[in-house]
Amino acid sequence: MQIAASYSHLNGLEFLEARKPKLLVEIREVVAGIDVEACRTKVSKEKRKLEKRLYSPRDMNKAFEAGFESHQWKSVQATYWVCEDARTNRKVMDLPSSEQKAAIVNAGFTPYPSRNQTDFVKERVAVEVQLGKYAFIAYDLFVKHMAFYVADKIDVGVEIVPMKRLQEEMSSGPGYYEAELYNLIREGRGVPPVPLVMFGIAPDD
Repeated sequence: MQIAASYSHLNGLEFLEARKPKLLVEIREVVAGIDVEACRTKVSKEKRKLEKRLYSPRDMNKAFEAGFESHQWKSVQATYWVCEDARTNRKVMDLPSSEQKAAIVNAGFTPYPSRNQTDFVKERVAVEVQLGKYAFIAYDLFVKHMAFYVADKIDVGVEIVPMKRLQEEMSSGPGYYEAELYNLIREGRGVPPVPLVMFGIAPDD
């Protein structure tokens, strides 16, 4: 497998190159170590791809998990508290999780616990490998990475998604780099306000 394309949002890639070069090398090593053809195990039941052998997102995810775990990347959770009042949510958003609940109660509302979990985190860098439905990529980029950044658990988020030529050899539904790049750029240079890197992956040429 190879990283076929990349996009740096708010200098996310430049941050890795300057501050975390070893982690960037590890990310590239993990991608390069994926034997994508060994993951072509799913027999399609879709009409337009009937009986065709496709790349299995589940098998690819397992390979990524093994690769990142071999470099001691760990799954991490970010917990926070929410309520029904928009103004109060805005006020507590930047507070530590331990203080959010009391602030909501003091404002006269009922606090509810919520959480986000990211795939792999190491030295304040978060990596999400997203081979599922296209909506999950937007959630990662605009919600999950942001939650970890606001919680001061990461400095940059990395999103790994398939290139179109890889996505075409998977079941219908997964998002792909070219479309998500367009969606990210369309939001403007400062949205979301968190440094990000998006890598597009594909089989080796």
